[in-house]
Amino acid sequence: MTVETVTSIMSQALYCVITTAAPALLVSLVIGLIISIFQTVTSIQEQTLTFVPKVLSIFLTLIIAGDWMLNNIIAQMQNLWSNFTLYVK
Repeated sequence: MTVETVTSIMSQALYCVITTAAPALLVSLVIGLIISIFQTVTSIQEQTLTFVPKVLSIFLTLIIAGDWMLNNIIAQMQNLWSNFTLYVK
C-alpha cells in the first residue's frame, strides 16, 4: 500500500465523517445560538436550559436525517471493502 493510497482513504474517510456529522452539529449550533440569545435578552443564566432543547433537536435531526447518514457510512464501507484486494498488495 502506497502513501497515496493511504492518503486517499483517509481523505475519503474524513470527508464521510464531516458530511455525516454536519446535520447534527449544525442543528446543535443553531439551537445553542438561539437559546444563548434568549438567555442574554432575558438575563436568565441557567446552564441546564440549553441541554434539553439541544438533545431533543439532535434526536429529531437523527430521526429525519438518520437514514441518509447511515447510507452515507454504508456506502463508504462498501467502497472500502470492494477495493480491499487493491489495498493488501
